[in-house]
Amino acid sequence: MNIESFKYDNRIVRAFAIATVFWGMVGFAAGLLIACQLFWPQLNLNLEFTTFGRLRPLHTNAVIFAFVGNGMFMGIYYSLQRLCKARMFSDALSWINFWGWQAIIVAAAITLPLGLTSSKEYAELEWPIDLAITLVWVAFTANLFGTIFKRREKHLYVAIWFYIATALTIAILHITNSLAVPASLFKSYSIYAGVQDALVQWWYAHNAVAFFLTTPYLGLMYYFLPKAADRPVFSYRLSIIHFWALIFIYIWAGPHHLLYTALPDWAQSLGMVFSIMLVAPSWGGMLNGLLTLRGAWDKVRQDPMLKFMVVALTAYGMATLEGPMLSIKSVNSLSHYTDWTIAHVHTGALGWNGFFTFSMLYWLFPRLYNTKLWSIKLANYHFWISLLGMMFYVVPMYWSGITQGLMWKQFTPEGFLQYPNFLETVLQLIPLYRLRAIGGTLYILGAALMCWNLWKTARSGVFQPDQEAQAAALRDTHAPATAEHWHRCLESKPFLFSVLAAVAVLIGGAVEIIPLFVIKENVPTIANVKPYTPLEILGRDLYIREGCVGCHSQMIRPFRSETERYGEYSKAGEFVYDHPFLWGSKRTGPDLHRIGAKYPDAWHYNHMDDPGTTSPGSIMPRYPWLLTKKLDTASLPSRIRALRKTGVPYPDGLENTAQKNLETQAAKIVANLKQGTITAAPDREIIALIAYLQRLGTDIKAPPAAAPAAPATPAPSTPAAPKPAAATPPPAPAPPATPAPAVPKPPANN
Repeated sequence: MNIESFKYDNRIVRAFAIATVFWGMVGFAAGLLIACQLFWPQLNLNLEFTTFGRLRPLHTNAVIFAFVGNGMFMGIYYSLQRLCKARMFSDALSWINFWGWQAIIVAAAITLPLGLTSSKEYAELEWPIDLAITLVWVAFTANLFGTIFKRREKHLYVAIWFYIATALTIAILHITNSLAVPASLFKSYSIYAGVQDALVQWWYAHNAVAFFLTTPYLGLMYYFLPKAADRPVFSYRLSIIHFWALIFIYIWAGPHHLLYTALPDWAQSLGMVFSIMLVAPSWGGMLNGLLTLRGAWDKVRQDPMLKFMVVALTAYGMATLEGPMLSIKSVNSLSHYTDWTIAHVHTGALGWNGFFTFSMLYWLFPRLYNTKLWSIKLANYHFWISLLGMMFYVVPMYWSGITQGLMWKQFTPEGFLQYPNFLETVLQLIPLYRLRAIGGTLYILGAALMCWNLWKTARSGVFQPDQEAQAAALRDTHAPATAEHWHRCLESKPFLFSVLAAVAVLIGGAVEIIPLFVIKENVPTIANVKPYTPLEILGRDLYIREGCVGCHSQMIRPFRSETERYGEYSKAGEFVYDHPFLWGSKRTGPDLHRIGAKYPDAWHYNHMDDPGTTSPGSIMPRYPWLLTKKLDTASLPSRIRALRKTGVPYPDGLENTAQKNLETQAAKIVANLKQGTITAAPDREIIALIAYLQRLGTDIKAPPAAAPAAPATPAPSTPAAPKPAAATPPPAPAPPATPAPAVPKPPANN
């Protein structure tokens, strides 16, 4: 037997471990800050770069891609070398992966507070950074497969199956969802519009959770849990079922984020059915992990690493049971847009990803530095403090979410909304938001104890940059197919395995997405709906820049409670010129899809300057810079050209008349503001934002004859009283059973 000597690369593992700890603290701190801003609005600091809308995507990207992303690479680079009995394929690719990923994180940390965002959930980064992500991911994938092909082990262990699925699927998801037409260096427009953009985005976002936060960590679970417990995986056959069922079913579930929206009903139902089916493979994986610990519970009580692992698996099981439950339409009708979703997400983020990453760090640092963990007692303190913090976070958010859902739907015996003013609901939640902040503080305190413990562990040992190893060379001999299990045979063929995994993933996405693009009946058009005017384009981009979509939805669902509060339910044809869609996923403030013409221009001006003057008690931050900053009109021609390339039917030559068109519409808004005793310059950002807000939902209120003759014609900033809606093809969701009467009391923004 030919025994070969080689060395494992621990330098790259240590680099990712340090980055994981650093970015974890940054992401946790950003999360605590924005949690406090919801009950202490003064923490927005009245500064342009520190508002909730701009910091929220910074927090989500820091936690998902910086903390969990670096943790994922850390675990994969450590385990893959040992599972393949080979050094990574290329040290150069390893470091390109590391430094490229850190550069992307820094770019996100700079651009997101600056308002340079696409507004897409978990995909907010603009197109140059998206290109960088693609290149870095290619480097990682090439290194992964290169190592697999130079392995000294014939069969691929179960953890590697999940690494392969992660590498392939994330590439597919990222490229598909990020397709956009650049308008400038840091501004682009999605090639998809409205309903189609919503489906592609949530197909991406749900499966980013699946294949970035779940499948790689399941692979790491299959490696680190048996190692720490010193026991084999409970069931090889269950791991096979777990893997193939999970990657095939998961990709179908994205539409459950769009229940009761303008998405066609067949797509909603398909997403719901496959979401419910997800319980089986998800719980199969959880049980496979927990049952691996049979007979090792004494070790669990003594080893803090295993304590973190058990809670992580339990949180994974609860989140993957709750997710399918929230996909049931009747449950979703109560939970969607509420803090219930926030609680659900953080059960997975804090419990599954957070505790699992802590577990890996506690296991790796002593081995990287050839020593023992400095303090087991301190690790146990970390465990209990962070567990308590997680409970203080998620329990108030469950309470808050159910409170929101019930209050929004409550009617009086006379048939009127019990709480017509949206702000009444918000004020009830303030104590719960304070409790959440206490939970976040405890969670960060526990992580800080871990940082100290790991640093002391590193100081007490000696780092081993290259770990000596020996293994027999992989012989090019294959037993007959009948001599081994069919899957064992497949495991010895990584190329075929990867192709089958890619096919399993692609089927669901293709079945859901392609019909929405090729069958026109899925998105019925409405004759009255016209493209945005030049001033409204810039106003919409300001709305995106300020992160308004993080707190406000633009999707009125076909429920009596919503049509009475907001107006007529939203229809698919109203969004055909929306690049990107802005339906939102959370209502911290009221829905804005019918906000146009509800309030005078002066109300919007004052509301953006100081929300407390129009909505006493509001937790919305102030936006005083909108009143003073000049509107960037120089970029308008390039934005119009980019939108035209996405399919918006702007006439040729509009770029040449856009400035005059913009000035005409702005002058009308300035005149309206003067009637409210407000003197404003026509070239300020607030004017464009008002134009956009006053346009929302007004297209279907006017008959065809009143529609503008061309996109260049500005819509009046304060439209006349609403007229009967034009006839439109029926959308997928059924209209409300009861016609929507006038709202007894207009809801105030918060």
